[in-house]
Amino acid sequence: MRLARIQTAEGVETGEYVGDDSTGETGIVRVESGEYTLGEDAELLAPCEPSALYCVGRNFAATLDQMDYDVPDEPDWFIKPPVSVRGPGAKVTYPRWTDELTYAGELAAVIDRECSNVSEDEVADVVRGYTILDDLDALDQPGRTARKAFDGSGPLGPWIETDVDPTNIDMTTHVGGELRQESNTELMLFSPTEIVSHLSEHYTFKPGDVVSFGSPANPGLVEPGDTVEIWYEGVGTLKHEIVAASD
Repeated sequence: MRLARIQTAEGVETGEYVGDDSTGETGIVRVESGEYTLGEDAELLAPCEPSALYCVGRNFAATLDQMDYDVPDEPDWFIKPPVSVRGPGAKVTYPRWTDELTYAGELAAVIDRECSNVSEDEVADVVRGYTILDDLDALDQPGRTARKAFDGSGPLGPWIETDVDPTNIDMTTHVGGELRQESNTELMLFSPTEIVSHLSEHYTFKPGDVVSFGSPANPGLVEPGDTVEIWYEGVGTLKHEIVAASD
């Protein structure tokens, strides 16, 4: 099932996405009170409202080789705040204070209930499903917080897929129609289950929190006017645009 959050004239609703468009630009969302047509009487929002986004880096060997990073002994992570989140189809502003904004197409889990110290065997019980994150990074800034934890740095969506095995699925990232990333989640150094369990030892997760699992090789630069499309097999396509800051 694809769980989608939508904005309607009556307010925010959550329901099941029904349709063939992997981006959610068209299709129907069924809620308790009826049906809404995307692009006509509703638009997709980010599929959850996290209190934090826990993002793992350095989780693909090819990325480590490309960036000349050491292999970590355990998951290596950072945190994005709620103001990072932007929904599918959003226009994400290129910050004025960077000249090196990069994309990174990542699979992410959405936590279903408050929990901590979750064993690997329990992870499936606390994860609502999977979605997609673009881990935008202002690469020329000092330190991870300045680089990664800014407004709009976490486009998220298009929905939460509740019925997918995240351990062996293909992915691609296109920027301006050009293929930039192509990989499979079986190439992760730490599996989604290992990562969720490990981070739960350090944090109490809240419902709607996001745990992302790192980017395959070839994260690269984006510019104003670029459209980013990140596809994960069985999940969908997160699509958003990079725009210049307005005067």
